[in-house]
Amino acid sequence: MDARTVTVGTPFSTLIRVASHEQHTRAETSPFMGDLLGGRLGVDAYTRYTQQLWFVYRALEGASDALADDPVAGPFIRRELARTPELERDLAHLCGTEWRTGLEPLPATAAYAARVEECARVWPGGYVAHHYTRYLGDLSGGQIIRDRAEKAWGFARKGDGVRFYVFEGIPNPAAFKRDYRELLDAVAADDLEKQRIVDECKRAFDFNGAVFRELGDEFSRSA
Repeated sequence: MDARTVTVGTPFSTLIRVASHEQHTRAETSPFMGDLLGGRLGVDAYTRYTQQLWFVYRALEGASDALADDPVAGPFIRRELARTPELERDLAHLCGTEWRTGLEPLPATAAYAARVEECARVWPGGYVAHHYTRYLGDLSGGQIIRDRAEKAWGFARKGDGVRFYVFEGIPNPAAFKRDYRELLDAVAADDLEKQRIVDECKRAFDFNGAVFRELGDEFSRSA
């Protein structure tokens, strides 16, 4: 469903979820993610995925201070969401203390991070689209990945290796997500800008899908 077909007066949080459903489903049902969650890939694939996340979150969170007072993006900047320190702790556990040495993003990851950085510089509404796509996904479907990783590779429950998925500053994720959706509903944007944000949300899911495809190609070659 296109956002333009949603009834006038539909809350923006509903509009953005409904309008991006197709892209969201396509990304989360990628062969790579299916193989990872289905136990057909090893911890090396999980590690490689975690490395790619680090590049994206470094772009996303590197802009948070500059956008904290922005009327559009500022309300979404919440320190309890910050994932970069947790990703770095996970990568140190997975790869050792020298985990940065030689680490390069996949081409799709580099393009994704560059787009996040671009939105952060010139378009706060676009930044909100990427913020929404990542963090609400982490609080929801990301918990399935954490559970699978703990069971498959023996990580301590909510411990090193899966800390990215553990939001210690958010004791009630359901309530937090409700509050987040209220922020979306109140976003400082007119209808045209909201449509642009929806389109960028779709693009964000497509970026995720491209990363999954490249990861899938990499691990199909190594099989």
